[in-house]
Amino acid sequence: MITPIDIQQIESKGLRVLDIEKQLQNFRNGFPYVNIIRPAIINDGVIQLSEKETNAFVRLYEDLNPDALKFVPASGAATRMFKFLFEFYDLAKEQYESIQEVDSDEVKTFFENITKFAFYNDLKVKLEEQDFNIEELTGQGRFKKVLKYFLFEEGLNYGYKPKGVLSFHSYENEKRTAFEEHLAEGASYACSNKMVKIHFTISYEHKELFQEVISDKLKKFEEDHNIKFEITFSQQKPSTDMVAVDLQNELYRNDDNSLLFRPGGHGALIENLNDLDADIIFIKNIDNVVPDSLKKETILYKKALAGVLLSYQEKIFNYIQILESNEFDSELLMEIESFVKDDLCYNFSGSLDSNNLLEILNRPIRVCGMVKNEGEPGGGPFWVKQINGVENLQIVESAQIDQSNAKNQAIMKKTSHFNPVDLICATKNFKGKKFDLLNYRDLNAGFISKKSQNGKELQAQELPGLWNGAMANWNTIFVEVPIVTFNPVKTVNDLLRKEHQMTQDTD
Repeated sequence: MITPIDIQQIESKGLRVLDIEKQLQNFRNGFPYVNIIRPAIINDGVIQLSEKETNAFVRLYEDLNPDALKFVPASGAATRMFKFLFEFYDLAKEQYESIQEVDSDEVKTFFENITKFAFYNDLKVKLEEQDFNIEELTGQGRFKKVLKYFLFEEGLNYGYKPKGVLSFHSYENEKRTAFEEHLAEGASYACSNKMVKIHFTISYEHKELFQEVISDKLKKFEEDHNIKFEITFSQQKPSTDMVAVDLQNELYRNDDNSLLFRPGGHGALIENLNDLDADIIFIKNIDNVVPDSLKKETILYKKALAGVLLSYQEKIFNYIQILESNEFDSELLMEIESFVKDDLCYNFSGSLDSNNLLEILNRPIRVCGMVKNEGEPGGGPFWVKQINGVENLQIVESAQIDQSNAKNQAIMKKTSHFNPVDLICATKNFKGKKFDLLNYRDLNAGFISKKSQNGKELQAQELPGLWNGAMANWNTIFVEVPIVTFNPVKTVNDLLRKEHQMTQDTD
């Protein structure tokens, strides 16, 4: 039962009681599974560019030089990145004398390679302040001591800082955070008229940490690249928060009887994206960066994907103008219909009239890089059948698929690519007016998961994912990109992979 005090709490977030009732209905009814038909593969939903085509699209992007912006979801602390270290800290026996006694391979790998991390010298200094020599890791309690000054606020506090401000890479004369690597990368492909615009979504409590990095390093980046940066931040809106419920789908309450709200997941960021203004918008996760020595391929394919988008956009805008003018014959109408079916991969039964075609064409556009499946995690590209019978391309997470269904199991085994979150978006119509991106979501594509709070089980709900249901009704093009462009850091030990160790002097 929602009380008057609950209503005050709900309205303070910019929500209505009606919104909460809808969320509760979703908990009770659940969300429908996605109806996957087949995986999108090369020549059936995924475009494979030749070297010649790649270079041509790069030139197109560079020649048109649109107003570009880079959008980087960077919210939240990096706690999950250090999960196995937190577990070891909580359970570790003080009497461990050497690393050989530790029964966790992940922990062993961390300590045996600790000097290879970009943050090593900073950690060493913190421990030296405690008269502790990190180079001598034999003796009781020494592993816990290192972690105490690595993970917690007594030291580097890495367990509670956002990924964006953690030192990822070492160079001869500097070390860089993930945030800085995004600046260096953006300077190479998101520059228009010597201006690089980058927008980070962050948690409010972390803004000062990002500002510190800017104050320390921005001037050097601008001088090195002979450009100016326009860096902006936003936070996930409180109005996108979701109530939690217990296992009986009743509102979960805190000890003070207030409602427990949880963030709505990365799908909430469609509202932040909706507030931005640019001709094209690059989207890439905060932890998917590499040192300068490996940036060449990433930059090449970012520009190529942007060129693909601009090429499609030009054709779409041309067809829209033809349809709006009513100056077309049946042959031209068939040409447009074939483009919608064959190039935009929007299949339908029967023929479409000019109004239907206009409605399909006049939508936001996204080009999504897809990587060959080599065992990395991530959602995948699929052909999906909608409720209205339309078949089109979607990025689908495994949680959206009924995996108890034998047919779905067989389809999933045939997948050839996965989603590395490598998107280029066009969010304006042919008149240069911004689309309202909230009108192109599939609100039935949310998630429900089990969580715990103070030892009690609860259910949490997430909004349709940013590149899943939140973009379900965009025009979508999938393009294969090489695996070298995907180097995420999900755990701290990922920084030991050769892709994150290959560094060089940037001076």
